[in-house]
Amino acid sequence: MKYDISALGNALVDTQYMVDHSFLEEIGLEADSMTLASAEEHAPIISKLEEMGVDSVSDCGGSATNSLVAAANYGSNCHHVCRVADDIDGKKYLDSLQTAGVKHIGVSKEESNMPTGKCLIFVTPDAKRTMSSMLGISAFLGPKDIDYDAVQNSKIFYIEGYMVTSDDNFNAVTSVLKNVNNDKTLKALSLSDAGIVQGFRDKFEEIESYGIDMIFCNDDEAIAFAGAENLNDAIEFYKERKYLIAITKGSEGSVVIKDGKEIFSPAVKINPVDTNGAGDMFAGSFMHAYLNGFDIETCAEFSNYASSKVVETFGPRLTPEGYEEVSNKLRKN
Repeated sequence: MKYDISALGNALVDTQYMVDHSFLEEIGLEADSMTLASAEEHAPIISKLEEMGVDSVSDCGGSATNSLVAAANYGSNCHHVCRVADDIDGKKYLDSLQTAGVKHIGVSKEESNMPTGKCLIFVTPDAKRTMSSMLGISAFLGPKDIDYDAVQNSKIFYIEGYMVTSDDNFNAVTSVLKNVNNDKTLKALSLSDAGIVQGFRDKFEEIESYGIDMIFCNDDEAIAFAGAENLNDAIEFYKERKYLIAITKGSEGSVVIKDGKEIFSPAVKINPVDTNGAGDMFAGSFMHAYLNGFDIETCAEFSNYASSKVVETFGPRLTPEGYEEVSNKLRKN
């Protein structure tokens, strides 16, 4: 196979701020969730933050991108299907992918009145993250932007759950699932956000109908997708499914369900700083370990450890040295 992981996801430039809950209430955002916004809606928020003198950290993000960057830093050969505009942020984004070693053959970088997507990320004192995403040109990524040969020749095709929020994005997802139909490429899905799962349930169910092999989510997303009252009921629901599902539970660790069996992995005890990117890190780490032949328990333990390292950091990624330290943990198993 040409690639280990090929992913379809939004290309967003993240700007991250430390704020308190009163600020979220003032700008009308629900804590620990993702809300779609326009550039016009972002403008007054950014102006207010500048007036308040709130410091920020800016880098190239996107959920699937964060997962690919982690896997690539461990040594996986990764490919990203995304779309950026022909602007400063678009160039920054592609340069960031190249630096991380993530291939981006077939990325559409064209002139448009739509900018490269942006995400405002607000981290509160409890280390939870709240996101306001302006998808920009990323919302128009469609079937014509797909490098089908690259996806067909990947061991895993990874779908970012946020892709259901745009018709073009969703058409791109279903186009791949219809055209890349082989037993060699595993299909993985992140649920991304409980509110997105509830609001776009029909689209998630359509994706599931094509035959998903892996799902990554947190406990709230797992409950929402199962239509359950609580996590225990959701786990029983997933025990009846054919796919592997990895459910992160924050400070309580993670649980993986496969072939009707439940495998629990405890969390690493840390002092949390910022949970942004923790789920992305878990998914990227799990897929890398899985493709390298490690058993489910080892994959989960490694992914918990990797996630703990990013939660100790302000921002969704580690330094190259940080990824190397995490990778060494897997090599010792």
